[in-house]
Amino acid sequence: MAKHSNLSPSSSKMWIACPPSAQLNAKIPDKGSEYAAQGTDAHALCEAKLKNALGVEAEEPQAALAYLDTEMEECSDAYVQFVMEKVAVAKNPIVMVEQHLDFSAFVPDGFGTGDCVIVSEGNLHIIDFKYGTGVAVSAGSDEEGVNPQLACYALGALSAFDGIYDIESVSMSIFQPRREVTETYTVTKDGLLKWAEEVLCPAAKLASEGGGEFKAGDHCRFCKAKQTCRKRAEYNLELARYDFEKPDTLEDAEIEAILARADEFISWANDVKDYAFNAAVSGKEWEGWKLVEGRSNRKYISEDAVADTVNKAGFDPYEHKVLGITAMTKLLGKTKFDELLGSLIEKPAGKPTLVPMSDRRPALKNSAQYDFSKEEKDYD
Repeated sequence: MAKHSNLSPSSSKMWIACPPSAQLNAKIPDKGSEYAAQGTDAHALCEAKLKNALGVEAEEPQAALAYLDTEMEECSDAYVQFVMEKVAVAKNPIVMVEQHLDFSAFVPDGFGTGDCVIVSEGNLHIIDFKYGTGVAVSAGSDEEGVNPQLACYALGALSAFDGIYDIESVSMSIFQPRREVTETYTVTKDGLLKWAEEVLCPAAKLASEGGGEFKAGDHCRFCKAKQTCRKRAEYNLELARYDFEKPDTLEDAEIEAILARADEFISWANDVKDYAFNAAVSGKEWEGWKLVEGRSNRKYISEDAVADTVNKAGFDPYEHKVLGITAMTKLLGKTKFDELLGSLIEKPAGKPTLVPMSDRRPALKNSAQYDFSKEEKDYD
């Protein structure tokens, strides 16, 4: 079994913000998921295709991939194309695929695997492939700072190659095709090292020793202890001080405070409910609560038998409608879909959505054009 670091790059955003979470999460076993398995398959496909594109012989993994489909094939092709474009403009590059990176000079026992590392004259480029659709990942920005996961990879690559190449700048790219995210953020080498000294190293020291204070926030999303964490509960229960039965008495500042916490509050409440349900299924008895049989819908015992019976009675038992866009894309493949149906597809304006100012989408200039009374409002 591969060794796993308690201070992994993938969880660095969490343990930087909340150092004690690292030791807490280390005690909780990982639970596999279909999404994680899909990501593993997609990465294996990307690795093989990229190595072949670079002239390195790699065995085709398709036969062993449980989640392989047309979308995964096309996403991996697009990733390879993106990487090769970056390689083409690099000066005398060394390209490494699925490279082990040791950044233990900055984080105790810190290591990880970079999807693609391009080292060239003056520049180090880290490229990370994301196959998930749940959360759009940012490569970093001047406002947000660096992406901690990519920054850890970059520090590992600097430790290994800075003496070979005179690296002046570090580029970090996220390629997340299913969310249409292709971002690159570049910092100076000195800027990255300053971040490591001022932010990463102090947090890593606390995290490795189990020190620091618990802190709740959007980084809780991937914490394995999020369902029972007391700090997260306290953070969300602060909303209880507002009088929800009399919304007309709330001031604007109170509404704004509630909006800032609403999504996290709902997510936390659902996490607690899931935890309580799973415990009840395992035999836990909660005072005032019980397990009951939920509602169910009627279903056919055998669709084939139903179709045959209805056909014999002289009726057509089947629905006839055009496949939806997602199903049609999977049937035809994206390239063929665009070729045949590109001119027959339109993308109407999305319904208005209320989001924080940090969201990168531009604000609507004229919201009066929408009839809010006839549609469901959306709150991201």
